[in-house]
Amino acid sequence: MSMRDLYNFTKIRNARNVSRSKVNIIGVVLEHGFPRQSKGTDWYYFVRIIDETYQDPGLPVQVFFETRDRSPRVLSPGDIIQFQSVTMKLFADEVTAVFNKKFSSFALYDGRDGSVPYQTSEKFREKDLDKRFVTDLRRWFRDFQIDEGSNDFSFVRQLTEGEQFNLFCKVLYVHEVAGNQCLAFVWDGSDAPPARIHKKLLEEMHQPLALHLESFSLARDIVCSFPTVGTILRVVFQDVGTEFLPLLRAGNWVKFANLMCEVHDGLWRVVLTQYSRIRYTPNGDHVIPEPQRLYDERLSRSPRNLRRMPQWSLPWPSRITEVDLDDDCEFHTLMDVITSLEVTGCYKCVVRVVSVLPCRAMDYHYPVGVHRIRLTLEDPTSRIHAYLYAEDGLKFFDEPSSDEVLSRKRNALLGASANLNGVETEDTPRNPPWVQVCLRAECQIEGDIESRQYLVFGTRLI
Repeated sequence: MSMRDLYNFTKIRNARNVSRSKVNIIGVVLEHGFPRQSKGTDWYYFVRIIDETYQDPGLPVQVFFETRDRSPRVLSPGDIIQFQSVTMKLFADEVTAVFNKKFSSFALYDGRDGSVPYQTSEKFREKDLDKRFVTDLRRWFRDFQIDEGSNDFSFVRQLTEGEQFNLFCKVLYVHEVAGNQCLAFVWDGSDAPPARIHKKLLEEMHQPLALHLESFSLARDIVCSFPTVGTILRVVFQDVGTEFLPLLRAGNWVKFANLMCEVHDGLWRVVLTQYSRIRYTPNGDHVIPEPQRLYDERLSRSPRNLRRMPQWSLPWPSRITEVDLDDDCEFHTLMDVITSLEVTGCYKCVVRVVSVLPCRAMDYHYPVGVHRIRLTLEDPTSRIHAYLYAEDGLKFFDEPSSDEVLSRKRNALLGASANLNGVETEDTPRNPPWVQVCLRAECQIEGDIESRQYLVFGTRLI
C-alpha cells in the first residue's frame, strides 16, 4: 500500500467487493467482543462496524495481536474506529476484514466528540484528514435510525438453563470484587421463570438455600434504588477484565449477546465470557426501549390488584393457602417489602416456599413449633426468610393435625414428590407452587429498620 493510499478510506460497501486486498476503513462500532486467545499463540478480538453505505449486518473485523494488552478496548458501542491496511477475506461465507499484527493499525475515537483518539495501536500514524472523516461519520450516525433487531434478543422471563442467551436490559449497579472480577445487576421488567430446587430438605439443616448468589450484602440504599417489580438478574464476568467496566454505566440500557444461563440454589444468573459480545444501544431521554414500554404497560393493566403479581402465577396462585386479607387487597412483591420505609407494616404477597426449617413434620406440633419455624420465601424480585410463631404457626398448619397430614401439607407447599410414607423421594427436584401469604415486618431493635424480620400471619395451609 503506497503512502498516497494511506490517505484514502474505502467505504464499507465497496470494501466488501475487494477480495484479498488491503484497504483503509472507518466506521461506527455496532458490536464488539472481548479479548481472548486464539487457537494459536495470538490473541483475538472481534468488532463489527457500519458506515453510511452499509449497516445490515455491518462489517465484521477480526483483530489478531501478540499480547492481551495490545487489544482494542472499545469504551462504548457507538464509538468510531479506523483501521489501516486490513485485508478483506471470506470467512464462513461472510466478507470479513482481517487485522494483521505485522502491518495493520487502528485508532479509536469517542462517538460523541473529540478529535484525538483515546487508543491507538503501535503502528498507527495519524493523518490530517482523519478528523474530517471522524466528524462526518459522527454527523451521519447522530441522525441515523438504527434497526433495533429486537427479535434477536430475549427477555429475562425466557431464561433457559444451560443455553446461550441474548439480553436487552438496563444496568442498575456494578460491583467490583476481589480478583479482578465484577458483578452487574441488570433488569428488563420481566420475571425470571421459577427454577426447580434440587437440594433435599434434609440437606437444608447443614447447607441452607442461599438468599442471594453474591458473597456480600448490598448496602440498603443501593437495594432501595432498584425497581420493585421484575427480576434483578446477576451478570457475572468470567475471564473478562475489569478494564471493560466503563461499558456498563448504571442507568444505561445494554444489549448482551452470547451470555450463558445458569441456576445455582434455584437462583438465576448469566455469565459474561470472552465469547460474549456487547451491541450498540441508543440511550437518552427521547428513547423508550421496548422492555421499558412493556413494563409500563404491566403496571397500568387492570385490575389494579394484579399488577404486581408474579407473571408466572397468573391468572391466580394455587388455592392451597388461604389468607385473611381480601382478594381485592393489592399484592406486594418481596422487594416492595424489603425496601419499604415503614418500620413495621403488613403485606399480602404471592410467593413460593422453597424451604422450611425444621423440615420434619413432627417438629411442627405445639409446643415445639411455638418457638419458631423458618420459611424461605421467594418471588421473582427477591428471596427472604420469614418466621412462623405461636398462634400464627398453629393457624398456618391448622393444628392439631397428625404427622401424616402435616407431611402431606408440607410436601404440597414445597412442591416435593413423596412416597407412600410421606418421605421426600430421591433425585426428584422440588417445584413449589405459587401461594398467597400475609407478611408482617417487625424490628428486633426498636426503630432500627436494619433489624427488621418478617413474620407470616393470617395464613392457613389447607
